[in-house]
Parts: sequence; C-alpha cells; structure tokens
Amino acid sequence: MAYENDSDLFPTAVKVLVAGGFGVGKTTFIGSVSEIEPLSTEELITAASIGTDNLAGVENKATTTVAFDFGRLTLDPRYVLYLFGTPGQDRFWFMWDELSTGALGAVILVDPRRLETSFEAVDFFERRGIHFLIAINEFDGAFRYDSEEVRAALKIGPHVPVVLCDARGDRSATSVLVSLVQYLLTAMSSHSA
Repeated sequence: MAYENDSDLFPTAVKVLVAGGFGVGKTTFIGSVSEIEPLSTEELITAASIGTDNLAGVENKATTTVAFDFGRLTLDPRYVLYLFGTPGQDRFWFMWDELSTGALGAVILVDPRRLETSFEAVDFFERRGIHFLIAINEFDGAFRYDSEEVRAALKIGPHVPVVLCDARGDRSATSVLVSLVQYLLTAMSSHSA
C-alpha cells in the first residue's frame, strides 16, 4: 500500500485544554472521555491548604489536581485529541501558561453554583487569543441556567459556544469536545477566508 504523505500514516494531533476553577469537574471530565487510562496528579487536600485554597462551595472535596491531568480521545482516523486538564487553585495558575503552549482550543468547565470561579479562565484564554467554549457542568441539585444566562453572566460574545454537559458521562463529554472541534474548524476556515 502506497502512502501519499505522513497524514495517511499518522493522525493529526490536536492539543485541547480542559480548564476552569477549583472543583468544577476537570479531572472527572477527562476521566470520563479518555480512551486511555488518564494521567492524573490528584493529591489529598490537607490542612496545609486551609487559608491558601478557597474551598467555598466545595467543602467536601477530598482531592485536588496539583499539576495537570492528561487523556486522549481519537475522534476518527485523522484526528486525535490530547486533553490537558489545568489545576484549579490560584497557587497553581503558573502552570496554565506552560500547558496552553500549542493548544488549539479549550473547554472551560463552569460550575453553575459558582459562576464567579470562571471569570479568570475566560480572561486567560481571551487575552491569549485561544478559542474556547463554555461547558456548563450540570451538578446534581444545582439550579439549571440556560446558555444565554451564563453567556450574559460571563460577558462573552455570541460567537463563543455555550453548551450543557455532565462531566461524569462519556457521551456528554465527547459531545462537548465534538462541539469544540466544530467551532475550531469554523473559526479556522473563516480566519483563512
């Protein structure tokens, strides 16, 4: 069998960040969608984080990401997504710059109970010109906002997709990633036109 170019042999790698505030479900999202055993840097939350990390709204959270999470999802023979989950606490935000290098896009997970934890992530990607979408993680018992209410609260433009998801469900998380890829393809084609 003859191959015309490397793309016939190797799929295109697409780097995607899964970002958001502390405790919004980034590790869960990557774990539910990854086709490989995800790499996770989860550690127990200890008394040392008291006064350092803001646990408001997530008081029962027992672990936290201290570096990044990593997973992989093959969309089709041509495209493989490499997923990097960012740490959520302010003290680990220095990692975001390193992790964002080479990223084509990002999913910003939003906890509808704590929308204010999403503002910094939105600002981060807007300042760097990295395309992103907002995924509202529908936690059990949380009030159900519609996408336009979240769009208004986060002050994002109409071009940014806002979708609903359940980070625990592989179909839901995969649907979010498909929406992101569609958005990136549209943005790239309109940019080149």
